Amino acid sequence: MINKETGSLEHNSHEALCHDNHKGQEGTEETASVTDSGQEEIPDDIGPCISITMLKHLSLILLTLQNAILILVMRYTRTRKGDMYFATTAVVVSEALKVLTSLVILANQEKTITKLFCYLRDNIWRQPLDCLKVSVPSFIYTLQNNLLYIALSNLDAATFQVTYQLKILTTALFSVLMLNKKLSPQQWSALVILFVGVALVQFRPEDSKSPKTSGSLAQKPLMGLLAVILSCFMSGFAGVYFEKILKGTKQSLWLRNVQLGGMSVIIGLLTMEIKDGVKIQEHGFFFGYDYVVWIVISFQSLGGLLVAVVVKYADNILKGFATSAAIVLSCIASIYLFDFRLSLPFSTGACLVIISVYIYSKFVPEKSLPQANVGKEKSPSRVILSKNQNVSIRESVVNYINRFW
Repeated sequence: MINKETGSLEHNSHEALCHDNHKGQEGTEETASVTDSGQEEIPDDIGPCISITMLKHLSLILLTLQNAILILVMRYTRTRKGDMYFATTAVVVSEALKVLTSLVILANQEKTITKLFCYLRDNIWRQPLDCLKVSVPSFIYTLQNNLLYIALSNLDAATFQVTYQLKILTTALFSVLMLNKKLSPQQWSALVILFVGVALVQFRPEDSKSPKTSGSLAQKPLMGLLAVILSCFMSGFAGVYFEKILKGTKQSLWLRNVQLGGMSVIIGLLTMEIKDGVKIQEHGFFFGYDYVVWIVISFQSLGGLLVAVVVKYADNILKGFATSAAIVLSCIASIYLFDFRLSLPFSTGACLVIISVYIYSKFVPEKSLPQANVGKEKSPSRVILSKNQNVSIRESVVNYINRFW
């Protein structure tokens, strides 16, 4: 009897703690709050030394570097001599690391393990329909990550990097269809230029192609090209879908990453069993792994988190254009690392892609610029934005520079 009463008291105390923790989290979510007038108020200062503008630009720069380095190292691991690791296992480990990192950040925010447990229980276990929404991009991202390994096993890093920028076109199209975003005529022209540039990259003379790799896998350029194109469509849809989830709910960014990564691990394990189950039973889960493979996995996990931050504080299209800068880095590095040879069609196509980036970034519709919340005072350190509106890179850079003058 005493034990039962004690257990009941402990249970009630635990429920009360969770309830208090849930109430204490209201108004302190990481996402932007909505004002009485129906507008979304985004704090310009996240921490004592970090502003929204600085975080946005820093995340875009880091994402660009991460994309360039990841593609080069991943290409190296898929073409070198020796035992080849299973790409499906790398995808699973990468998603698991992403979940672990997000949990560490959430634990730091919640301060105690008990509060973290209550937070996860209230927002994941007790909201299955909300988690079900995340399963759509999780499934697509998992397949996309596997397609990237197939593409880089059959295309050189520079060609892959340029062709992969088609995801900007698909992202823009899905943004117009799903988020009702408006593009200026110049931006539509930039997307056409982008498509032409990517097409030119594919037409390279035989003598300008990179020497045949010494790796154990035979190169199949057509298979690599199809994998990239399919991956671009998946990236565009999943990215816009995830952006809509992030900006349409009050859930924490890191909670969404836990949901996204957790579902991706489950889907990745199923994919791994279907594709490489027999081989993994024979050779082992970590067959072919070394420190270079772990670098690839770590960079891939970092990229997923950076993408989430960029989508949250910038937008999905700007994320795509920021990564386009990695083209230059990949081309230069490929010349020295993989004996890549530039040709006139490739150089022309790459230049067209870069030009399209400039045009698209410069001619942003006026509706995309920030609008003040009329009739309501605000401090200079805060910016009021209408819901689902985004600040252009050009305007943000100008505002950031003006702070120092």
